[in-house]
Amino acid sequence: MGFELGTLARDAGYDLLAFDTVGSTNAEALARARVGVAGPVWVVTRHQTAGRGRRGRAWETPEGNLAASLLVSVEADRPLAATLGFVAGLALNQAIRTVAPNIAVAVGVDGLDEPRGPKLTLKWPNDVLADGAKVAGILLEVDALADGRLAVVIGLGINVAAAPDGLPYAATCLKRLGSDATAEQLFTALADAWVGFHAIWDEGRGLSEIRRLWLAQAAGLGAPVAVRLGNDILRGTFETLDEDGRLIVLTADGARRTIAAGEVHFGAAATAALQ
Repeated sequence: MGFELGTLARDAGYDLLAFDTVGSTNAEALARARVGVAGPVWVVTRHQTAGRGRRGRAWETPEGNLAASLLVSVEADRPLAATLGFVAGLALNQAIRTVAPNIAVAVGVDGLDEPRGPKLTLKWPNDVLADGAKVAGILLEVDALADGRLAVVIGLGINVAAAPDGLPYAATCLKRLGSDATAEQLFTALADAWVGFHAIWDEGRGLSEIRRLWLAQAAGLGAPVAVRLGNDILRGTFETLDEDGRLIVLTADGARRTIAAGEVHFGAAATAALQ
């Protein structure tokens, strides 16, 4: 089975470029934006050899995992365009639940559905966690188009069949969590889920609803947080997101700090991390 768009994505006019192996799906998408391709187009692969995560870190995509990048064009400024990362997180969380329902839900002894298995959460700004272990990461890159719009590439790397070892944080994959879903199945579900959440976002007009949906699935809300800001570390409690999607940290002295970017650790990890 190869990669295929879902019905919703096809009907909405999305295109698809699929590779058996590629250096970076984000790089492929950006290259097309720079020669005038406005999208929306997905670039996907089972095996990425030169992927990258946030802050230039490498992101491994061995055979069987999924690397997917979506190129879209928006009439928005860069801060608003960056909130598409929240859209992607919501879509990815829904896609995982669709193809791997055994991870989150099972039939109880009384015949009713009841929660079971890892809890899927969204970690600010752009990760998906399963019981606190990273199962996916999202990287946004933005370029200006000649017509004044922005080309936004939303890259998603999902641990489907394998997870890297030796990282400074816990990582897992769908296979370890008991799912036999394939990268191809996950992509089809993701492409369709994106259409729904992108419609809610509505060129940024629906950001408040995206924020509400995202906070309902947020990791670490109300828990201790540590944020590296250059050479400094800010500690406090993850209180909420502001209306622009920035992290609000309540410090011990009662002050509220607004964070647009930073290396973040939540919960118990915040007390030991970033030493």
